Amino acid sequence: MGKVILGIILGVVIVFAGAYVYFSTGQAPVATDSKPMMFEEKFAHMAQNAYFAKLAHPNPPIPQDEANFLEGAKVYKADCAVCHGLPLQGKTAIAAGMYPPPPQLFRGMGVTDDEPWETFYKVQGGIRLTGMPGFSKTLNEKQMWQVSVLLKNADKLPDSVKAELVGPASAPSTMAPAPAGQTPEDAEHEHHH
Repeated sequence: MGKVILGIILGVVIVFAGAYVYFSTGQAPVATDSKPMMFEEKFAHMAQNAYFAKLAHPNPPIPQDEANFLEGAKVYKADCAVCHGLPLQGKTAIAAGMYPPPPQLFRGMGVTDDEPWETFYKVQGGIRLTGMPGFSKTLNEKQMWQVSVLLKNADKLPDSVKAELVGPASAPSTMAPAPAGQTPEDAEHEHHH
């Protein structure tokens, strides 16, 4: 019996030592265009599914209506579209260079098959090692729910929401304030001269 236990311990030590050597000697893929590690996608999906399964599955605390879809579209354009795309547009250079590739949420099914609570948790906490940031520090709960219900209904949005999504981008919200007595347009005009 002692030899069996010693064999198991030795096997575990060899596996951990092998993994350490694999990562510490630069064998593991780190570039976005590298092939994925063996079982990388399987383990990532397994962990994600198990994590979401143990969370509460609340219904959206907001109506799934045009007003919330419109507000969700504004948030989506400002914070999500650079990676997840817009209707009728190709992938951005940022999305094309990411691994794993971010899903293009207005192509095909998007995440219309995910319940809003799942999308909410992904928006709120992000997903490690994917490039998907968590927005709990920059968006409020209502905004995160608005994006979540927008994406659940992406295949049946009213024309007003579609127009908001494909219309011109909003001005960045991080513009520096104009000097006293000067409008933001004056400051922008000076910047181009």
